[in-house]
Amino acid sequence: MKILALEKELPDHGPGQFYLYLREEALQVWKLYQAGIIREIYFRAEKHTVVMVLECSGLDQAQEVLAGLPLVQAGLITFEIIPLAPYDGFERLFQ
Repeated sequence: MKILALEKELPDHGPGQFYLYLREEALQVWKLYQAGIIREIYFRAEKHTVVMVLECSGLDQAQEVLAGLPLVQAGLITFEIIPLAPYDGFERLFQ
């Protein structure tokens, strides 16, 4: 199942708190990318937050994976998790 994960920074944290975890975060993201769980990863252009496309067995696995990220464990960020379904709108062209 494809899952869209949108990072949300939690309030009351300064940039200095993030720096403590960024190397560990990058390492964990790299491992997930290599494992095929993170399929795509971007920063939003208008603000420096992450957008990821995950390939998971379901929402439970996505939540578990994201909960294991160092910035999430430190209470600095959370994610909005959006399950995706294939687009079937092209069928309208052939009815």
